[in-house]
Amino acid sequence: MDDDNGWSTSARAWIADMGEVGDFARQHVIDRPVEALIQAGGFRHALDLGCGEGRLCRKMRDMGIKVVGVEPTAELREAAEARDPAGRYVDARAESLPFADASFDLVVACLTLIDIDGIEAAIPEAARVLQPGGALIIVNLNSFATAGGWQHQPDGSRLFVINDYMQARSEWVGWRGIHIRNWHRPMSLYMQLLLGQGLRLTHYDEPLPESGDPDVAGRYHRVPYFHIMEWRKP
Repeated sequence: MDDDNGWSTSARAWIADMGEVGDFARQHVIDRPVEALIQAGGFRHALDLGCGEGRLCRKMRDMGIKVVGVEPTAELREAAEARDPAGRYVDARAESLPFADASFDLVVACLTLIDIDGIEAAIPEAARVLQPGGALIIVNLNSFATAGGWQHQPDGSRLFVINDYMQARSEWVGWRGIHIRNWHRPMSLYMQLLLGQGLRLTHYDEPLPESGDPDVAGRYHRVPYFHIMEWRKP
């Protein structure tokens, strides 16, 4: 997450946009089911891949879990350290983790796989540092969502159009001062990489808003924006 994909130059805007509670998607769509999944697992030692400003690390710490946050963008990592001085935050990339095999019983990748260029290295690394019986929890933008976008129709309505779904590609996205490069990959690519590590899928969900502005929430009912997966290492 360095200057070539926009994270360094977008870090300040990202920190401001997230605040302490996160954006609409995190507050009203993602947080509750992810936290429930983590709490149900009884985990003790977690790794947060691409922890950003550390919001999820702090949530896991409050659950009594010992957490290490990995974050290669300096300003994001420094913000995490400032908000959690007792926490451990490491300058590293998901493609090459500086941890021994089987170091964690939980690895979390919350909306970070879309930012990682070397996904073919990152998923094996996540599996490597996971203990037998441990869980890899993934929150990602749904591949249907990353393959398309809203288009205005002649009658004034909007239609979500998917194009080139099977073609993996990176694209620049921007909002509220943030300008970053995200990856679209077909779901089959993620699944093949995860299955190739011998991981076993134990949970899958496409969460919907449980609260928040009804007009904003309505968009999530029309398009599958996110999915949440739990994979276990035998």
